[in-house]
Amino acid sequence: MKNKTFTTTLLASVVIGLFSSVLAPEALAACQGTDLSVCPAPFDARLPDTRNMLTWSQSERVVGFRNDYRNYAGDVFHHGNATPLRVAEQPLKDAHYKVNGKTYNLKEYLKRQNVSGMLVLKEGKIAFKYLGEGNTDTTLWTSRSVGKSVVSMLVGVAIKEGKIHSLDDRVTRYEPDLKGTAWEDVTLRQLITHTSGVAWNEDYTQPTSDFARLTQCEASPGTYACVRKLVSGLPRAHPAGQNWSYSSGGAWLLGDVLERATGMTLAAYLEKSIWQPWGMGSDGVWHAYARGEHDVGAHGFNATLEDWGRFGEFVLNEGKLPNGKSILPDGWVTQSGNWTRANGSVSAAHPQGLYGYQWWNNEVPVNAKNVTPRPEASLQHSLWALGIFGQMIMVNRAENLVIVQWSTWPQAEPSFSAQPLEASLMFSAIAKALR
Repeated sequence: MKNKTFTTTLLASVVIGLFSSVLAPEALAACQGTDLSVCPAPFDARLPDTRNMLTWSQSERVVGFRNDYRNYAGDVFHHGNATPLRVAEQPLKDAHYKVNGKTYNLKEYLKRQNVSGMLVLKEGKIAFKYLGEGNTDTTLWTSRSVGKSVVSMLVGVAIKEGKIHSLDDRVTRYEPDLKGTAWEDVTLRQLITHTSGVAWNEDYTQPTSDFARLTQCEASPGTYACVRKLVSGLPRAHPAGQNWSYSSGGAWLLGDVLERATGMTLAAYLEKSIWQPWGMGSDGVWHAYARGEHDVGAHGFNATLEDWGRFGEFVLNEGKLPNGKSILPDGWVTQSGNWTRANGSVSAAHPQGLYGYQWWNNEVPVNAKNVTPRPEASLQHSLWALGIFGQMIMVNRAENLVIVQWSTWPQAEPSFSAQPLEASLMFSAIAKALR
């Protein structure tokens, strides 16, 4: 009876979302300043201050995350002929995991993770879909650092097309003005694996961190020049290639390299190479530092829940388009999960390493105690796109499984033993339930 009630509640939330997408006249303001073909819903009249993004309240975070395309300048990437997502013959009814002596079901997980959207695709079909907090099928949710994983795939496309020669190229081949800076001898491989050795403080709780300074640049005029000055002036902390250290500054630079190599914004290149050929269902928006000229490589990808899932399917299918054309280099997706062994990436919890081509290893830690599923039953060899406050795309080719999660965690980056651990446990439990 509990499962039946839960399923009914979920179906009701989706139906309500569909009705709410019928726009009132004032909601047309959601499209002002964009060339979106559909106005996202719901429409929130009051938006939180972007200068305080890292300290928004939970309610502000919900509104802010689904209005990122309005909070900042953005470039639209348009969809073409949509490929409908069919409903799976075997829907996900529930899944359970155990941590610290307590068992939690799917309904409890959604609450514990502050989930406002979740999609499970098994063999390309919808096995589970949840929209909360008033979100609808037209809501454009921001990705935060999930956008880094999108850029990673676009880099693969650029290599396949010959726009980028090799990951072993130096950054200065594409950004010659960085000669004489800490970036001079850094390769694109070191950039995409965050092993550049260039100093960067990603601390989301420290008002003076490099990431906080980047956030302030984004909330001010002249964003591109402000961020470029910040990133180009960074000092060296370690020899290139020896240490792994997560860097949104380096990820921004990778996006800038990609734009210079292709002669297109990230949004335009995504539209041309993946969004339209793959058959995405809706337009999306990429956070722009200068509209039509520069999009941000570190984050800023905004799209619907189903299109987040479709992107995961693109990765799961290793970049092979519906027409049979492969647009990624051979083995690119596998290489993306060959975790770097640089200092800082390897730990007792993840002895294989934590990070690849801007994708994470979020398997259940091998040293996790008192958890079910056990580490050996985890979604091994899966790729995780992770963004602060709980944005996720998980891709596992062995299970033919893609899971998307939109969240508003109270903390930007909780301990891996907290929300990320529970996500790995629940996603593994979902895989088991759908076998």
